[in-house]
Amino acid sequence: MATFDDLKFTHKVFTKNYPFSRYEIKDNPCAKLEKPLSESKFALVTTAGLMRPDDKRFSNLIKMGDPSFREIPNDFPVQELIEDHDSDSFSHDGIEADKNLAFPLDRFKELKNDGKIGSLNHRHLSFMGSVISPRTLIKETAPQAASLLKEDGVDAVFLAPV
Repeated sequence: MATFDDLKFTHKVFTKNYPFSRYEIKDNPCAKLEKPLSESKFALVTTAGLMRPDDKRFSNLIKMGDPSFREIPNDFPVQELIEDHDSDSFSHDGIEADKNLAFPLDRFKELKNDGKIGSLNHRHLSFMGSVISPRTLIKETAPQAASLLKEDGVDAVFLAPV
């Protein structure tokens, strides 16, 4: 695992001088799973900025980060996803070689086929990481995403942060 000393100079300066904010969350977004995993419906959420080729690109013009998300259908081939993450603070080589590193849909299909999980939702979500001003994400986008998954009857979400 990388340490602070391993960061590029510009990333060290950014991290040392970043005015981190605290956001009070009144309702705990975590919930106890009421079913066994083998009966639970799962959705995947990634912050790798993955999208289908015909999706609208994530915007790199939004100075503090694009808080939007893209839906990825359960039957879309993982390796055909495009990584649209614009951060240079990590190597993109691994994700390019195997999108399952950031969006393990193929692994979750194996878990389903093995009876380890109940089912997979018909859609999954992809956000852009590196949202350095998350107010819109917290107040608008994440609640919209959570509502979609709740309407779909999702019991558990697997978050793959990048």
